[in-house]
Amino acid sequence: MYTPINQWAEDDRPREKFLLKGKSSLSDSELLAILIGSGSRNESAVQLCQRILASTNNNLNSLGKVSVSQLLNFKGIGEAKAISIAAALELGRRRRAEEAVELKKITSSKMVFEIMQPIIGELPHEEFWILYLNNSNKVIHKAQLSKGGITGTVVDIRLIFKIAFEQNAVSIILTHNHPSGKLVASEADIQITKKIKEASKYLDVAVLDHIIITENGFYSFNDEGIF
Repeated sequence: MYTPINQWAEDDRPREKFLLKGKSSLSDSELLAILIGSGSRNESAVQLCQRILASTNNNLNSLGKVSVSQLLNFKGIGEAKAISIAAALELGRRRRAEEAVELKKITSSKMVFEIMQPIIGELPHEEFWILYLNNSNKVIHKAQLSKGGITGTVVDIRLIFKIAFEQNAVSIILTHNHPSGKLVASEADIQITKKIKEASKYLDVAVLDHIIITENGFYSFNDEGIF
């Protein structure tokens, strides 16, 4: 039987629970319920958010990919509520990106994944990015070199090293995403890496790695012994 949230015990209501017990005590559905504020005649905001989360197997990363128009398909979700959910998830993604940038020094391929996954890991298309490092292996700059896939767009090798000189970088790390989720280097991936490495020999800028990023994992050319 449906009971409105305002009739729940005070410490069970999401807002009151947030204040009394702290944000970590709330479930994902309760946090989302605070965002949308209200449910419908037949279900509470928490129940509505439980349905929304269930549609993505209770995965917040998957929910972050759901469009406003898709959220509108849920009874009880209007445009304002849908936008609130989408905006909150986008803020979460940006926060992860900013936290990743605060990493002081690149010591492993996993650290590169942590920097780049929030930026390109969930995109529906390929993007090719370069991380520029100083002599302490600290990231001093990152730049998008192409959008649409290595085979679909030309990676400008001259631009890669032009930016390296402008940033006084001593080394670079190549990264791009695979929207398919496949963690394997394609022939195009291997060939562009070889071209960039060959050019680097004459320009005194080391290519440390090429890392393929997906939503949940990464593939390092260096770790796999391709370099």
